Amino acid sequence: MKNFLCLSSILVTSLGLAACSNNNSSAADRDHNTSNPLNQAPEQPKEDRISDTRIKLTFNDKEVLIRMYDNPASMAFLAQLPLTIAFEDYIGKEKIIILQKRLSADDVQAGDLSKKGDFAYYAPWGNVAIFYKGFEDATNDLIILGQIESGKENVENIHGDFTVTIKKVTK
Repeated sequence: MKNFLCLSSILVTSLGLAACSNNNSSAADRDHNTSNPLNQAPEQPKEDRISDTRIKLTFNDKEVLIRMYDNPASMAFLAQLPLTIAFEDYIGKEKIIILQKRLSADDVQAGDLSKKGDFAYYAPWGNVAIFYKGFEDATNDLIILGQIESGKENVENIHGDFTVTIKKVTK
């Protein structure tokens, strides 16, 4: 009986080792396997996420053209257009508006730092901002909705509160 238990133990151990060593691919092979349908595409750089959609901000006989990014928050903003809304200056670096209806930030990765010319959404407050000066100390809770293409100086040179009409630009 003792021999049988010993033999059984050896058999179980051998089967276990055989099962573990049956994997013919190395870790390096698995990392480079592109035929695996579970592999996710690498995140595209921000520059590739820009869309063909533009919006126009009109105020005081001036215009600002913004090219929107292709993300769910940008699409939610576009769905609220056209808008006529008052912008106010915030800390001498950005112009902000508080939207009547907050944007859905689901499925959008916040974490971008702002830079001059960004059109962004700050989900914790529900406001949209146009950054007209560099902002090294900005929060990283921003969702960048778009980037100013033209008229940046019009935002920089306006002082105080001002009313803006925002419309989607058709081609």
